[in-house]
Amino acid sequence: MSEISRDEWYAVRCIFRWGEPYNAYEERITLWRAGSAEEAVLLAEREAEKYVDGHDFEYLGLAQSYRLADETIGHGAELFSLLRESDLEPREYLGTFFDTGDERQGAIGESGS
Repeated sequence: MSEISRDEWYAVRCIFRWGEPYNAYEERITLWRAGSAEEAVLLAEREAEKYVDGHDFEYLGLAQSYRLADETIGHGAELFSLLRESDLEPREYLGTFFDTGDERQGAIGESGS
């Protein structure tokens, strides 16, 4: 395989499913230096397979990439952005996709904040 160029920063979100006792889904964002979004996804997917190896959770095969607009990584840098079209009102949208009450906002096993 040819060497992968490392031209720009990309954040890649991968989705995982945890088994018992958690029965949870994990959205994990990792940071990569790559020449394209496709290369960043390839790197992230390779890492995702290593991440699940020997554990009771699985990579679901969904990876979404975002090229960082600002090359300066630091406080306040935008690491990921995803636009989703929806006719839902704000409260219903948040309840449907983000604030269902089942989130664990710390390490798995900790109660949500």
